[in-house]
Amino acid sequence: MSAGVCINMAVGVRIKRALLNSRGLFCSKIFPHIERTQKRMEVMGLRAAAHAAPKHDEKYCIDLVRLRDYEGFVSSLLLPEASRRSSLAVRAFNVELAQVKDSVSQKTIGLMRMQFWRTAVEDIYRDDPPVQPVSAELWMAVRKHKLTRRWLLRIIAEREKDMEDRAYRNLQDLEEYAENTQSSLLYLLLETLGVKDVHADHAASHIGKAQGIVTCLRATPYHSQRRKVYLPMDICMLHGASQEDFIRGSREQNVKDVVYDIASQAHVHLQHARSFCKRVPDSAMCAFLQTVAIDDYLERVRKVDFDVFHPSLQRRNPLLPIQLYFRSFKKKY
Repeated sequence: MSAGVCINMAVGVRIKRALLNSRGLFCSKIFPHIERTQKRMEVMGLRAAAHAAPKHDEKYCIDLVRLRDYEGFVSSLLLPEASRRSSLAVRAFNVELAQVKDSVSQKTIGLMRMQFWRTAVEDIYRDDPPVQPVSAELWMAVRKHKLTRRWLLRIIAEREKDMEDRAYRNLQDLEEYAENTQSSLLYLLLETLGVKDVHADHAASHIGKAQGIVTCLRATPYHSQRRKVYLPMDICMLHGASQEDFIRGSREQNVKDVVYDIASQAHVHLQHARSFCKRVPDSAMCAFLQTVAIDDYLERVRKVDFDVFHPSLQRRNPLLPIQLYFRSFKKKY
């Protein structure tokens, strides 16, 4: 190709670009409403996308809690509207952490996920949350209610420690785990309700411990099927019950005695929390609706003579939503 032809082609391209630009300029001057309409549509599209993102994040958290923490989901529906969305964000955060242990095949991967959430919490408090639905909703909750960072980090630290995948040495270890996870969750729920009261915190501590103990019992059949036992070793040794007994799903008396002792400790914490309920503000009561589910399980396990493997204990109580509603109406826990 000759130099003259190349020059002519280059000139032709420049002329074509100039014509296109001048045509665009001509159209914008003759038909300015077309340009304004286009810009308005672009702005509307951006606004719609920005509005859709929070809705998607909220739905993600709702669906996650409904699927993985049904009792917490129903309890959250009975909270005041001003704190409902934030409470679901906090519960979704807890669910995300709780399911890490069972969803990874290697401990290293689980620890990496925990580190992601630790970094996410730090970024949330710097107003720079990661692009993830639970993080986005939690960021909004933190901004709205000034949630305490310590409680969020304490849940992460305890869940991370639980990645060791070992049975609790004693009942005190189980209570410590429950305090750092379930009680911390309740402290956050109280903050979404705007409650700052020492008696409410004291109740939350004991209710959280009762919740953690009951959760450990309820999960025993599930874990046993996977040849894992997390019940306190000191109680098992006291009654001569081995891990193999639980893995086999034994219904011998010594296994029932272990369940009785552990369930009794949950009941003690529940009674302790209720011993000073008159000093707890009414506004805090709806944060403690989880006691309905705790009561329900303890009563059902008692009726089957503390046989933790009884099929009836694996079925959801269909009356639970009604029971939660009446308890919230009475403002009791």
